[in-house]
Amino acid sequence: MGLFDFVKDVGHKLFGSKDEAPEKIKEHIEEDNPGIEGLEVSMNDDGTVSLSGKAASKEAMEKAVLMAGNIEGVSNVDTSNLEVPEEESAEVRVEYYIIQKGDTLWKIAEKFYGNGAKYTKIVEDNKEVIKDPDKIFPGQKIRIVLES
Repeated sequence: MGLFDFVKDVGHKLFGSKDEAPEKIKEHIEEDNPGIEGLEVSMNDDGTVSLSGKAASKEAMEKAVLMAGNIEGVSNVDTSNLEVPEEESAEVRVEYYIIQKGDTLWKIAEKFYGNGAKYTKIVEDNKEVIKDPDKIFPGQKIRIVLES
């Protein structure tokens, strides 16, 4: 799919050194595995994480990317070595949103869905990334799933 960018100095602190980063990131993704088989993770000195393996769907790939990218110290996630099946349906469109200072999931739901009460859809669509709806942070990237 390509390269996804993230804010390197924000996110969950998951590792202390770059040597342990690939294993910690792999464990983090596999803890709530969104559907990646044979996951392998590597990280270079500039903070780019490369994921390889086989994704069950485009959604699984997107969730793995967000799980890896929302970690402090990660600047990019490269999926060029991740097998992703072609999606047949164009009825669903995904936008990525970077949480801003002052944002709440309610406000984000109002912006994208016209109804703040639909914040639960955002939580469900990002359950691997948003563990606690009250603990989102500026710079965190999430998926917004829009029906056509």
